[in-house]
Amino acid sequence: MTVTEILSKLESLSNPKVRAHNAKYGAGSNQFGVKMGDIRAIAKTLKQNHLLALQLWETGNVEARFLAILIMNPKELSVAEVDAMVRSERFTHVADWFSSYVLKQHHEHEAMRQTWMQSDDPMAARAGWSLTAERVAKNPQGLDLSALLDRIEAEMPSAAPEVQWTMNTTLAQIGICFAQHRQRALSIGERLGIYRDFPVSKGCTSPFAPIWISEMVRRKEQ
Repeated sequence: MTVTEILSKLESLSNPKVRAHNAKYGAGSNQFGVKMGDIRAIAKTLKQNHLLALQLWETGNVEARFLAILIMNPKELSVAEVDAMVRSERFTHVADWFSSYVLKQHHEHEAMRQTWMQSDDPMAARAGWSLTAERVAKNPQGLDLSALLDRIEAEMPSAAPEVQWTMNTTLAQIGICFAQHRQRALSIGERLGIYRDFPVSKGCTSPFAPIWISEMVRRKEQ
């Protein structure tokens, strides 16, 4: 299938409710509103196709970028290409998919993480903090957790909303994974109050760090 054919197929699968949901959470007008199951089904038929993925990404279309993420090969991306992709995407749902499916699989993700942690670009900083949260939870050796807590305490209140989310995830992971830092993480979350009143569906855990930390620790201790 060509890019034109794929865009036509995606448009035919447009769903007004999905489109409205995407718009509510920051997607621009370049979207069709396609269910994720339909996007995954198309990706399954296309299989991995890195060149096609790059062409789909360049359209800027939300669904085309979701699809591109599923069929691209992270190993074929240069650091410069990854950096440009991260900075070009402003819809956080796409950005987080890119982080999960591409960034975490790239062999230079640690070097990029360190660079993005110092970036003024909100999407680059979001990616840096996302990768840092991942390291805290799975590979914390070499991280200065006290210094990370210092930064979170000082910077999160005034950070861009896109950055606050992954900074908060890092805060929660420190509190969940490290008993020696838990009380400080809880205190920072309580004092800053970020996401205290965040609406959550029944059965879901609040992103408010004190609640999130306490609930995850409770589950681990059961």
